[in-house]
Amino acid sequence: LAYYDALTGLANRSLFIERVSQYMKTAAAAGHSLALFLVDLERFKYFNDSLGRPAGDALLRHVAQWLTQSIGDASLLARIGADQFAVVLPEVRNEGDVARLLEKLMAVFQDRSFNLEDDTYRVAARTGVALFPQDGKEAEALFLNAEAALKNAKTRGDRYLFYSHKMTKAMAGKLILENQLRQAIDREEFVLHYQPKVSFASGKLTSAEALIRWNDPRTGQVPPGQFIPVLEETGMIYEAGRWALRKAIANYLRWLDTGLPAVRVAVNVSALQLRSPGFIAELEQALAVDTRAAAGLELEITESLIMADVEHSIATLQAVRAMGVTVAIDDFGTGFSSLSYLMKLPVDTLKIDRSFVLAMTQSPQGLALVTTIINLTHSLKLNAVAEGVETQEQSRLLRLMGCDEMQGYLVSKPLPVEIFETRFLARVSSEQRQR
Repeated sequence: LAYYDALTGLANRSLFIERVSQYMKTAAAAGHSLALFLVDLERFKYFNDSLGRPAGDALLRHVAQWLTQSIGDASLLARIGADQFAVVLPEVRNEGDVARLLEKLMAVFQDRSFNLEDDTYRVAARTGVALFPQDGKEAEALFLNAEAALKNAKTRGDRYLFYSHKMTKAMAGKLILENQLRQAIDREEFVLHYQPKVSFASGKLTSAEALIRWNDPRTGQVPPGQFIPVLEETGMIYEAGRWALRKAIANYLRWLDTGLPAVRVAVNVSALQLRSPGFIAELEQALAVDTRAAAGLELEITESLIMADVEHSIATLQAVRAMGVTVAIDDFGTGFSSLSYLMKLPVDTLKIDRSFVLAMTQSPQGLALVTTIINLTHSLKLNAVAEGVETQEQSRLLRLMGCDEMQGYLVSKPLPVEIFETRFLARVSSEQRQR
């Protein structure tokens, strides 16, 4: 009775505060955040007054049971007042996840019916949220700030509010953006821009990287830094990546059919795609549209992603290359590759990260590092591509070091497909006819 609520069997406020204190110590030691929700049932007094105390008690037990099933662990819950419950999320890596969880829970709860007195009722709720450590470094302080957020939510009529108004606004903006991105996928508002890669030896176009861009009909083109992280956080990068793969293949085949000098197109693969059990099957399906498709496709996979699960990556990449698709390691030098594994990786190209290209002209150490990467690449009989080349000085040094190809604003920024075709593919075709 000192620690548990007799009606619901959940922890009471006293025990819950103790548990939150322990979770906060763990969060502080691990360097992640923690979230505290306070949930207030709307019009609970109405149920008690109109249906009687037994019906009100039954409703509380139903809600406690629903919360336990939804959260999955009763030790993360408490009943802290006549019509209030508390929830703690002990580990928060991304604050956007908190808002998404709340949106999902509140939507499901709003549609949930509870049986009372041989009839069914729906109950609305308001929630106040406080985050550790920014909203309180002690459990009581965090609790009080969650109560303040709940009070504001009830006053304003919001379904939930964060203690920080700035956080509430930011999360609301992120959720709006997330919804707009889902619509963008459905309405096919994404496009591919192409950034050319050229050979140092010949100066000719060798291939191009396909990059996702979003033409929002409301605001115009949205910078990738604003929407790519949201795609990755929400898992929508899987759908967007699958679309990009099919679109790049379609454009390559169209170039072949219209007589343009088609070049291989590199498409970035996300962590979600590579780890998906169905990725190889989906790639096979995408390539099955035409026997020429595989020759026009390259997959770019970041080094850190490959190194996260090397054995799985090796098996996956072997299957990719068996289809005739080439593979490039993107951002090489940033993922702490083991040389023993690097020799085993079934890849064709190493792309030198732009941070090394930038450092190359700033210090002898930077220059030595890029030289070493290029020599290592060639010793493994791989192709070396420098990313982010922006100046003639960078280009000159890379050429002297024997780098095979470059990509960056010195050659061109990423271009819409029509401009890329006119400026690069059509020009190559014209030069070939003149010869």
